[in-house]
Amino acid sequence: MSNILDPKKDSKIPEGPLAEKWTNYKAHQKLVNPANKRRLDVIVVGTGLAGASAAASLGEMGFNVLNFCIQDSPRRAHSIAAQGGINAAKNYQNDGDSVYRLFYDTIKGGDYRAREANVYRLAEVANSIIDQCVAQGVPFAREYGGLLDNRSFGGAQVSRTFYAKGQTGQQLLLGAYSALSRQVHKGSVKLYTRYEMVDVVLIKDKDGVERARGIIARNLVTGELERFAAHAVVIATGGYGNAFFLSTNAMGSNGSAAIQAYKKGAYFANPCFAQIHPTCIPVHGEFQSKLTLMSESLRNDGRIWVPKKKEDAEAIRAGKLKPTQIKEEDRDYYLERRYPAFGNLVPRDVASRAAKERCDAGYGVGSTGLAVYLDFADAINRLGKDTVEAKYGNLFQMYDKIVDENPYETPMMIYPAIHYTMGGIWVDYELMTSIKGLFALGEANFSDHGANRLGASALMQGLADGYFVLPYTIQNYLADQISVPRFSTDLPEFAQTENELKEKIAKLMGIKGQRSVDSIHKELGLIMWDFVGMGRTKESLETAIEKLKAVKKEFWSNVRIPGEANDLNTELEKALRLADFIEIGLLMAYDGLNRNESCGGHFREEYQTPEGEAMRDDEHYSYVACWKYEGEEKAPELIKEPLDYEFVVRQQRNYKA
Repeated sequence: MSNILDPKKDSKIPEGPLAEKWTNYKAHQKLVNPANKRRLDVIVVGTGLAGASAAASLGEMGFNVLNFCIQDSPRRAHSIAAQGGINAAKNYQNDGDSVYRLFYDTIKGGDYRAREANVYRLAEVANSIIDQCVAQGVPFAREYGGLLDNRSFGGAQVSRTFYAKGQTGQQLLLGAYSALSRQVHKGSVKLYTRYEMVDVVLIKDKDGVERARGIIARNLVTGELERFAAHAVVIATGGYGNAFFLSTNAMGSNGSAAIQAYKKGAYFANPCFAQIHPTCIPVHGEFQSKLTLMSESLRNDGRIWVPKKKEDAEAIRAGKLKPTQIKEEDRDYYLERRYPAFGNLVPRDVASRAAKERCDAGYGVGSTGLAVYLDFADAINRLGKDTVEAKYGNLFQMYDKIVDENPYETPMMIYPAIHYTMGGIWVDYELMTSIKGLFALGEANFSDHGANRLGASALMQGLADGYFVLPYTIQNYLADQISVPRFSTDLPEFAQTENELKEKIAKLMGIKGQRSVDSIHKELGLIMWDFVGMGRTKESLETAIEKLKAVKKEFWSNVRIPGEANDLNTELEKALRLADFIEIGLLMAYDGLNRNESCGGHFREEYQTPEGEAMRDDEHYSYVACWKYEGEEKAPELIKEPLDYEFVVRQQRNYKA
């Protein structure tokens, strides 16, 4: 195979004007009639917003769906943690928004490293998501007159973010969960809770083409490996941010399904594009197991600052001075100073780097010096405490409980942290991976955010994929599978995959080393943060690769997993995921080393403007970096998908004017 993908042939990007591509696609795609849908089985792995919406939609359409959830209930999926909102270009505020502006802001926010066609489709279907969720009863905030309210988010100069206080993700997930529960009750969806996919099963068709025809899943309660067959497999398992150990992700979030697909032949795209969120509660101890996000929506009314004088910052770090004692003229509102047009609402990658720069220069606060202030004094004076509490009350309460400081009286302390991963399994326009019949949705795929995701776009993509894209595109694939009979899990391909997994688990259990899984995971996380984190260099990435290879060797020779394999064993669960996180870390380092430019969440310190902004190289790196698995000890092969921009002119991102 050529190491260059054809955007039209391989990525299946439709011809025609940008605004008509999705409409034309739907008008000419293949369909499956209702009677034939009952003959087709689809496995959906994951029950977050992407997985639950896809399973519910496919069940409603008449397909037989098997839906897998690692938690005890879909309501515990990490999607509930999304706080700030979901984007859509309804233009209720009449402030100049449009589908095209949402498209452009998204592609610009991603530093021109996403496909035009995918991003436009995302912006186009976003309005339907809001209508769908309102019909489900999602309690979006409303204005006095009854219209749905909107607030601003980073990277946009209009108000287009719909929200439900500071718990938007939870409310949207409850809407998707209710739709899913209806299908479970009807019998069109069979829900498997506390099951984890541990591998995908490929079977060759009559023409010798390998297709995804099922999965092996581990029953997390009994420890048993079980086989499941279907005509197509959909992965909607979220991102891989926990490769850094400390992140804003739920503890159970992992990249294992993606890595298993990668090892079976699916390309892994743009792994180095990981997002650092600027508004996180800072690390407060070496025994911490995760980080807590404070919603980006707080940057609507909160102002970010550090002391102008180093001696004031030093006094604060020493506990001799309080932030409320710093006079207004002695405060540096550095985002407002550097980016006057967008101020505190610059995109996340820009805000994160700016915070790091101030802290590295010695102006950071908190006991470690790795924090800046997010101050609501102006908003409280302008709007009143009651109004601020109505908008953000649960977020303020959460901060108070974790930090034991009242943010109504004392500025919050925040610092950037690993949050979302823009990279993921490569998919074409139909959301199908490079393996026939294997689809990937939401954060598990790479498709819509380029090098940086704008705030409130994760919920938008997850629900767009599940409710409004996959239900069309999967039919285009399944229409040719109607005559294929249901698969028996007794086929040799299932037996072989299960036996390989049993050998892998037996090998892990037999190591009986000296290190706990968490101790090795923390070591991995420190390497990732120090060498593949907010600022990367050629030397740091080369060092990371050597250190990650050493961690891999240590893991496979010295990890200790207590208990039994054929039983409830959370340490074995974590070990299997950690083995995959190490592989992801290596992929991220290879990808970052290959991309000799700075863009979005990938900041190579050698490539920056005199003002410290990211310096893209569109001549040499305007492509999707797709990595193909070549074997256990071999470096992956790079396959490029050119990003041919027909409708947008690339520019240096500017949030100053």
